[in-house]
Amino acid sequence: MSLFHGVSAFPITPTDAEGRCDHHALRRVLEPVARARVDSIGLLGSTGGYAYLTPDQRREVLEVALDAIGGRVPVIAGIGALRSDDATALARHAASAGAAGLLLAPVSYTPLTEEEVFQHFAAVAAATGLPLCIYNNPSTTHFTFSQRLLERLAGLPTVAGVKMPLPADGDFTAEIGRLRAALPSDFAIGYSGDWGAAESLLAGADGFFSVAAGLLPDSFLRLARAAITGDAAGTARRDAAFGALWELFREFGSLRVMFMAAREAGLTDALPPRPILPLPEAQRDRVMAAMRAAEAA
Repeated sequence: MSLFHGVSAFPITPTDAEGRCDHHALRRVLEPVARARVDSIGLLGSTGGYAYLTPDQRREVLEVALDAIGGRVPVIAGIGALRSDDATALARHAASAGAAGLLLAPVSYTPLTEEEVFQHFAAVAAATGLPLCIYNNPSTTHFTFSQRLLERLAGLPTVAGVKMPLPADGDFTAEIGRLRAALPSDFAIGYSGDWGAAESLLAGADGFFSVAAGLLPDSFLRLARAAITGDAAGTARRDAAFGALWELFREFGSLRVMFMAAREAGLTDALPPRPILPLPEAQRDRVMAAMRAAEAA
């Protein structure tokens, strides 16, 4: 099984108002995830707030996290940045610090062409020998990877997988079939958007990149493993237990929900990075009830 198969957990990054990492809180967040032995931990993805941290802050977060995890679980480091040289430098740092792989989103201000994205990925992929996962997240980057571009990128030596958004038509089987026919046989096809985890894994996705697993790793692993083994009834039962959490994710965004849940769990006092505002306290009871239900999945 390659690095981008199975369950990858994406935890929050606890920081203060200036973006300085709270080392102790980050260790508290990571410990149950590492102990659960998820297949990988994705640091500094969207849930990890990478876009709100300076390159030096991101290097510090990665180093603290790698020390806390202590090799128990492979770490995938998010290295998305506006400039190719910054993303390349972050990739080299991740490799030297001990990350197992990289996750790259085409962050932009000026909208990017497909050729620009290809050249960006080619430069970053050539900087290290680490396997690299394409982060296809059009809701934040406003760039959607065409199948043709995915095929080109899959030809680069270190590009080994893709993190896909949920298909607009909900047809995972058809999309996965199209991608498998076009991409190398060992290329990993995974998804994110937690409410689609059950369907995507039942349909044969290689992996899932999960926000919920960054705080509820054991429960999410039970859901994912039921789906991976084709246990449709067990998957449906566990997915239903997560239903209230998925509703909150869709309504408020998973980042806001996870920060409130982590605070209520006593892991950190950190708030989301401004200008993102924390959930109103009026949502506290809903969040806690959803977390209790999901824990029992």
